[in-house]
Amino acid sequence: MRQETLQLDDGTQLALRIYEPIGPQRASVVIGGAMGVRQAFYEPFARWLTQEGLSVWTFDYRGSGDSRPATAGGSLRGFEADLFDWARDYEAVIDAAKAARSDRPLYLLGHSLGAQLPGFLERPQQVDGLISIAAGSGYWRENAPRLKRSILYFWFFLVPLATRLWGYFPGRKLKKVGDLPRGVILQWRRWCLNPRYSVGAEGAAAARSYERVRFPVLALSMTDDELMTLEGTESLLSFYAGAPRAMQRIAPADVQARHIGHFGFFREQFSLSLWPRLADSLHRLAALTSAAPSGVPHTTA
Repeated sequence: MRQETLQLDDGTQLALRIYEPIGPQRASVVIGGAMGVRQAFYEPFARWLTQEGLSVWTFDYRGSGDSRPATAGGSLRGFEADLFDWARDYEAVIDAAKAARSDRPLYLLGHSLGAQLPGFLERPQQVDGLISIAAGSGYWRENAPRLKRSILYFWFFLVPLATRLWGYFPGRKLKKVGDLPRGVILQWRRWCLNPRYSVGAEGAAAARSYERVRFPVLALSMTDDELMTLEGTESLLSFYAGAPRAMQRIAPADVQARHIGHFGFFREQFSLSLWPRLADSLHRLAALTSAAPSGVPHTTA
């Protein structure tokens, strides 16, 4: 693994980690992280992927993780960024990964938010497929039951008050999500309060952006996800209306586990069970390429 800094045209510096296979490289993979999750969380999984002949790129969105501003002690007060900026960060990493190995396929592994933002790519033709992991619409009525009981307090009281007081969302202090730039949390709030999530909140231009995606999308949905429901995952897949798409439901019992949840897929305890399924998932993406986009076939693990 090597750490690099990617300089964007607007002066933003993104922290990257690049994991290269020892032998021949079959493809490149860019991991798009979940909201508030640092790229270091995905390191064991990224290292494992290199054993499968994959070159893996991880990154922290601007204002988060190792991409926090160096000035003012890394404070996010006054730091300007929204989710469209994060989509541009994602695409800049895709550009760099594609430029490094233009002769190999490039896949995205999107965890939660990381499977939502590819709908805003300006050059989706660079991507050969997206594996969506524990992702879906964040519309609050499609949240898992336990989360739904507290989410309106979060969106209507905690987020507006804390963001006004601190100038950003101090998630680490509050033990909620993580520290987020003001523009990110307030835009995400608008999305989560809209029945059509990002497509509804941002209007026709957002819908057209998702519809431009033609690469196949395979969603891996956990039956015990404490945040995301099947309904939410189906909603996200429906946004990618022009893409071949399918869903695979995975239950803890399928891998002799008590719990997988929203974050568990990437934990090392699943290195001998869930992780090897990624090779099969990449093969399924290739098969989806020739499938019609209408309809989302469901399978179990």
